[in-house]
Amino acid sequence: MRPHIIVNVAMSADGKLSTRERRQVKISGVQDFNRVDRLKADSDAVMVGIGTVLADDPSLTVKADECRDIRRQRGLDEHPVRIVVDSTARIPPAASVLHKGEGKRIVAVSKAADEQKVAEIRKYATVIITGEDTVDLTALMDELGTLGIRRVMVEGGGALIGGLVTAGLVDEIYTFIGNILIGGRDAPTLADGEGFLRESEFCRLRLLEERRIGNGILLHWAVYKSGK
Repeated sequence: MRPHIIVNVAMSADGKLSTRERRQVKISGVQDFNRVDRLKADSDAVMVGIGTVLADDPSLTVKADECRDIRRQRGLDEHPVRIVVDSTARIPPAASVLHKGEGKRIVAVSKAADEQKVAEIRKYATVIITGEDTVDLTALMDELGTLGIRRVMVEGGGALIGGLVTAGLVDEIYTFIGNILIGGRDAPTLADGEGFLRESEFCRLRLLEERRIGNGILLHWAVYKSGK
């Protein structure tokens, strides 16, 4: 069984995740950070693409003591499994996601990844190899399902989310829209990549909730699945 995929992003009012230089921007505030921490703590795994790792060096750990305590009381590791999608094994061996906080790590690479780099990654994480030149996201989700991972939170970036959406793998999307404009045709958006060409192919959403948080708004969407 494939895991339930939840995308969570903060974006500017014009739909940008960061600047055109992929420089991290503070879009939401403490209240939304706390919401995201709880969402992360409720997930079996947290996933990002290699671009996010290279730009932001996130640890993907649960920050609040209370949330970590709840996980321990449930017999879980303090932090969800941390997953990096990295087709060509570019992740630096010193990346925070590989070292900060206890728990399991997975790096997904393609068959095109350099074997020496893959061997180095295996010192710190489980490696899943799938896809020829890029990671086969559908096969990856199938593999995660066999590992007992049922709920995955995806924090970015736009290329990974775009690939998941195109493959029909996303089930829910949380978008916090902040009160800033970033601009730039090359700045990353929620779903980057080639995109859909025809309206009939568009990913359709159903709005579940809208909630004002500080000077922004949180939108919670369900993704319509074909045949449902």
